[in-house]
Amino acid sequence: MGNVLPDHAAPDRETEAGRARVYGLLSGLLARPPDQGLLARLAGLSGDGTALGEAVGALAAAARDARAEAVEREFHDLFIGLGRGELLPYASYYLTGFLHERPLAKLRADLAALGIERAASVVEPEDHIATLCEVMAGLIDGSLGDGPEQDRRIFDRHLRPWAERFFADLEQAKAARFYRAVGRLGRVFIGIETEAFALPV
Repeated sequence: MGNVLPDHAAPDRETEAGRARVYGLLSGLLARPPDQGLLARLAGLSGDGTALGEAVGALAAAARDARAEAVEREFHDLFIGLGRGELLPYASYYLTGFLHERPLAKLRADLAALGIERAASVVEPEDHIATLCEVMAGLIDGSLGDGPEQDRRIFDRHLRPWAERFFADLEQAKAARFYRAVGRLGRVFIGIETEAFALPV
């Protein structure tokens, strides 16, 4: 899988590629449970002494101890459940307490302005955390959008107000075992993104 860590001391292109990889990883893990092959690749990741590096190391350790069948059940308990999962990973829910509310409408308008539409095969609303991470990865690597600074706007309007809290909840969720490490990685990464975007351009 290679190194997912953004190197903040490296040239901008490498830093941006690292950011896109982390967002892409979070998106994939939050959209569906990993199979055994992905768990094996995650187990090979290594971090460094930074908070983000330690979170990557914890994810690798969790992947080494995990089995796909158990993680699939965990994913179901966390995000699907009987009626609903332990967590509802949607901006509308975190910001208003209800689904399909104004935060979703605002997001749809901002995505439409960027020419981004939900695929017909996707049933989840666009304010699902996995979708937002996927959009961020695409804006950073240039596969979505049409210019710089769009990731800052999407982050500030649609991730910063709630995503760190969601990841902290995932880290502490009763059903979380493997996903506790995913929560830690997301919480640390979103915290770094928040600080970075707060700096003057």
